[in-house]
Amino acid sequence: MSAYKDVFKHWGLNRVINASGTMTSIGASKVKPEALDAIISVMPEFVSMEQLQERASTVISGIIGTEAGCITACSASAITTGVAAAITGLDLDAIEQIPNCEGHENRVVVPMGHMINYGAPIHQAIALAGAEVIPVGTAAMCEIYHLEAALREGAAAAVYVVSHHTVREGELPMELFVEICHNYDVPVIIDMASEYDMDEPVKLGADLIIYSGHKFMCGPTSGIVAGKRDLVRATYLQNRGIGRVMKMGKEAVVGALAALEIWAAHDFEADRASEEKNLAFWLEILSGVEGLTLARHTDWTGNPITRIEVQVDPSKAGLYAWELSDRLACRETRIMVRDDHIEEGLFHLDPCNVNLEEVELVATAISDEIDKAKDSGDGCKSSWSDVKRARSTGPLNFLGDN
Repeated sequence: MSAYKDVFKHWGLNRVINASGTMTSIGASKVKPEALDAIISVMPEFVSMEQLQERASTVISGIIGTEAGCITACSASAITTGVAAAITGLDLDAIEQIPNCEGHENRVVVPMGHMINYGAPIHQAIALAGAEVIPVGTAAMCEIYHLEAALREGAAAAVYVVSHHTVREGELPMELFVEICHNYDVPVIIDMASEYDMDEPVKLGADLIIYSGHKFMCGPTSGIVAGKRDLVRATYLQNRGIGRVMKMGKEAVVGALAALEIWAAHDFEADRASEEKNLAFWLEILSGVEGLTLARHTDWTGNPITRIEVQVDPSKAGLYAWELSDRLACRETRIMVRDDHIEEGLFHLDPCNVNLEEVELVATAISDEIDKAKDSGDGCKSSWSDVKRARSTGPLNFLGDN
């Protein structure tokens, strides 16, 4: 048997139980077996990448309902190449000059509340194309006059983000944002990386829509781009320029297409039934743990997902929510919870990527860590300021002395 049949054993990797959702930092999702079959089928073979991308366009446009489509290395690369496409159009010389945009409009407007960090700052992904990023409005207020004032100065594109990371208060609705941008003949790029909705952006006439192939669709790392034909063509042509440094392989293209086809025929009701069992178990077991208050929490952007919100009372649990999250992540089998709001003293348990055995392990681990903290008295030692300081230097530990 090949040593690579178990890479965890071969390279001494810790296994991870994912109660956090589709997070890139832990591999995003488990690839569907059918998508894996497609990848295995193409890997030992040669294929014309241009022909493969043409077939990809047919599949994407057929399922999502746009004029055309293509596959990129990931959603972030789709933002960069999509913005570059809006700047260069089909001008091959301009494509080779990016990030030098001399002679071309390069202003790209983004609502201030959408200037998010998804593991890297979105303004950097836009600026990599040579664009001048123009924030619109303020963090919690983007009005029509803010957007129109920016558009009157000229723009190559406008970027709109649908994500739990954005500031939802005071934002312009997607339909209004698209309408106003089109009134000024400015194409709209919508980042829908982690979203289920494939209908609304198309109905609204978005020029380029970006989905992740490796999150909810459970494919390999990839970005799925759908939109207007010429803008998609120009996005693909960036592979002759800046896109070359973020090129996708044949395995990414076929795996993403298979994942998209599987997604289109997926039984979402069966998923909801399975996830409901996970939620019911967590509610039953963890409700009896002193220091925890549980509640059902619907998805921030309207995806059909319900999670368990776990509020931690440090005076009763013996540790802060961020200490509990960190201790779970440091176990031999690492347990990752969704900690976007951890500074508020809470985290979420996501039911999408765990089976019933793992659900039980998560509940047991949470209870165990709280019992350990109470027995040892070593909790409630790290303030949120301490955590922020540690997180600011933590990335430097990679291959460092610590």
